[in-house]
Amino acid sequence: PLPVEPPLFRLLRPVPCCFCCGFSPAPPIGSLPRSVMSSSEREHKDKEHKEEEKDEEKGGFIEKVKDFIHDIGEKIEEAIGFGKPTADVAGIHIPSINLKKAEIVVDVLVTNPNPIPIPLIDINYLVESDGRKLVSGLIPDAGTIHAHGSETVKIPVTLIYDDIKSTYHDIKPGSIIPYRVQVDLIVDVPIFGRLTLPLEKKGEIPVPYKPDVDVEKIHFEKFSFEETTALLHLKLENKNDFDLALNALEYEFWLSDVSIGSAELTESTKIDKNGISFMKIPITFKPKDFGSALWDMIRGRGTGYTIKGNIDVDTPFGPMKLPINKEGGTTRLKKGGEDSDED
Repeated sequence: PLPVEPPLFRLLRPVPCCFCCGFSPAPPIGSLPRSVMSSSEREHKDKEHKEEEKDEEKGGFIEKVKDFIHDIGEKIEEAIGFGKPTADVAGIHIPSINLKKAEIVVDVLVTNPNPIPIPLIDINYLVESDGRKLVSGLIPDAGTIHAHGSETVKIPVTLIYDDIKSTYHDIKPGSIIPYRVQVDLIVDVPIFGRLTLPLEKKGEIPVPYKPDVDVEKIHFEKFSFEETTALLHLKLENKNDFDLALNALEYEFWLSDVSIGSAELTESTKIDKNGISFMKIPITFKPKDFGSALWDMIRGRGTGYTIKGNIDVDTPFGPMKLPINKEGGTTRLKKGGEDSDED
């Protein structure tokens, strides 16, 4: 009997392709029917196919979960009324300023549209001038903003002038410098989580300087060894780049190392920026208390004096109390009828 040809040989046997040659090359191995592929190849392809289907199903599931959570969040937000809080700088004022420091308060209006209170976790602030830091700080646990309400949050900031002038030598006493306040309010809101509300405000602040004071002359009004009345001709020079509206003067005066006394005067006058103003202050003293220095005063010789005190002024930046001080000065005594414009 003839030998039986294996099935694989029959598949590999050339088949006729045309009438001229009668044969055609066998098909490539890769195009073999699935029944001819080895079992390991079939398992590998099946595994790859299943993994692709699994990845597609997994990716689609995650996207569906994300969409579901987003939809739920929007519906909760619409139903309950959650929203992002807003904040704005309502104003900046200077409650206290003197030669040493300026106390600044930044008023921030925060509005909470949510049905529950939200905590104000932290407040970060920075004050700078021309890109240079003047002061910065952090206020933790700054309170709570009530539900469906608005509250003004006060942020206190203190500028120490000695620190500023020692760091930036071009900042001179009496000048006005620009500033920028940057505030970050950090709040915790349901649905939204932790949010940062950035704020910014610009302005100007002075670096005040004490005025110069001089007693130009003393005019006698009434002379007596027991009691003498006179007028101090006081000269005040404003060395600031802003006007001073003088409201009150508090002083103590010494003539030839003898205390004449102290007083507080309420007198309104304006001292222009970098300008000069004059005041007349009445004084009363007993010449016999001066001893031998009395004869120098009578002869019109120069007489030493010291004056110390404070002036209360209004400025474009708020009220200030500025010191006045002159030690080792020299003045002359004049009779009431003498021309006061000679000296």
